[in-house]
Amino acid sequence: MNVEFELAVAPGVDRPPAADLLRHAAETALDMAGQNAGGSVQLSVRIIDEAESKALNAHYRGRNYATNVLSFPAQVQLPGLLVLGDLAVCAAVVEREAAEQGKTTAAHWTHMLVHGVLHLLDFDHIDDDEADIMETLERRILARLGYADPYARVI
Repeated sequence: MNVEFELAVAPGVDRPPAADLLRHAAETALDMAGQNAGGSVQLSVRIIDEAESKALNAHYRGRNYATNVLSFPAQVQLPGLLVLGDLAVCAAVVEREAAEQGKTTAAHWTHMLVHGVLHLLDFDHIDDDEADIMETLERRILARLGYADPYARVI
C-alpha cells in the first residue's frame, strides 16, 4: 500500500510536528486497520490553530470550542486509489492535552493521527461497544509504534 500523504500547516502554528512522525502514524494505523491491500490511499492533514479549530467544530459539529482532531471522511474509491479524507488537528489543543495528561507531545500527536485515521475508516466511540473496539485498536497501533496505552490514567 502506498500512502499519498499531504501535510499543510496553517499560518500562526509555531511548532508543527514532523511530517515523518505523522505519516508513520497514519501508515501504521491504515495497515493495522486492514487497509494494506494494493493500491494507494490518499490522506490530507492540516495542522490548525485554535480559532480555526473552533470555527470548524462549531460549523460541522455544533460545538463552540477548539478540539484536538476533526475528521472529514471522503471514502471515494477510484481505480487504484482510495481517497480517505482530511484531518484537521489543532496544535495548541494537542500540546495542552499532552501536558495535562503527562505525555510527550510526540506520543499525543501520534495518538491523534491514529485516532483521526480510524474515524476516517468509520470507527467511532459514540457508544461503549464502538468505543471498546476503537480504543483497543488504538492501543495496539500505538504499542506497535512504541507508545504507551493512551487511555491509561497517570497517577
